[in-house]
Amino acid sequence: MTEARWPELPLIGWAPTAATLHLWTQVIGKIRLSRTPWLNHSWHVTLYVSARGLTTGPIPDGDRSFQIDFDFIDHVLAIRTSDGQERRLVLTSADSRGMTVARFYGETFAALRELGIDVTINTMPCELPECIAFEKDVIHRTYDAEAVGRFFRVLVSVNDVLSRFRTGFIGKTSPVHFFWGSFDLAVTRFSGRTAPRHPGGIPHLPNSVAQEAYSHEVSSAGFWPGSPGPVNFPAFYSYAYPAPPGFAEAKVKPDKAFYSKILGEFILPYDAVRLADDPDAALMEFLQSTYDAAADLAKWDRKALECAVGETGKARAV
Repeated sequence: MTEARWPELPLIGWAPTAATLHLWTQVIGKIRLSRTPWLNHSWHVTLYVSARGLTTGPIPDGDRSFQIDFDFIDHVLAIRTSDGQERRLVLTSADSRGMTVARFYGETFAALRELGIDVTINTMPCELPECIAFEKDVIHRTYDAEAVGRFFRVLVSVNDVLSRFRTGFIGKTSPVHFFWGSFDLAVTRFSGRTAPRHPGGIPHLPNSVAQEAYSHEVSSAGFWPGSPGPVNFPAFYSYAYPAPPGFAEAKVKPDKAFYSKILGEFILPYDAVRLADDPDAALMEFLQSTYDAAADLAKWDRKALECAVGETGKARAV
């Protein structure tokens, strides 16, 4: 049961696929960005975990709407409109050379045109130090369906735990959502106070976007599958902005969690959760203890902001 819910996901085993999928999600995320009114902290651009993969949710298109879904069970991209039309793009390829990002971009926009949807996006990837415009990227072309299936199962499990953690907060909190720029699933709590102006400097992301995203004090946590660099393994993370004095030295749980000075956040390796006797409980312990550290050290009004974790079918006591 644990293996089904928390499967192995070593980055080294699917890094080329993760890199390709990251860029594909950016293409779809930018389509949502191009058509959705700005929502605080860029919440209008995100994708959401669905029963089959990742979805944009409804996107306005004049008198109708459309939705784009990554189906990680049948391994297709589905574009559906509210007037009953649909186009599907097969993600796996009979061609051993695979589908490049350029081809994915071209076929996605060809399908949109067939549906009468006129969209224009900035084709340069975001938040990546070295990147190629989507229509020119013939480098990234790997799609391991089995690995993507395991990644999806992890997203479903993490989404469940983050959603449950979210219920213990009655202050402002984000949805549990997938940021395609950083390729992570996250949830964020807000103290209600404004934050110092963010310095920006994120690759291929306007400083104004980062500054709006971090306009208010936060404690944020999530999961990402890792990337080349200091965290080249799947991991959970938790950070505070601005980080209060003493945050890096705070004692958090479980024991395998640690503070990364390079990243400026707490890290808990995914395998520490996967191999725990109770993975869900281990992840909740990390989420709660890192939030406790941020909220206590920054002197949040915890009594006003928090409540008991929600129970199914039971109204919150007031």
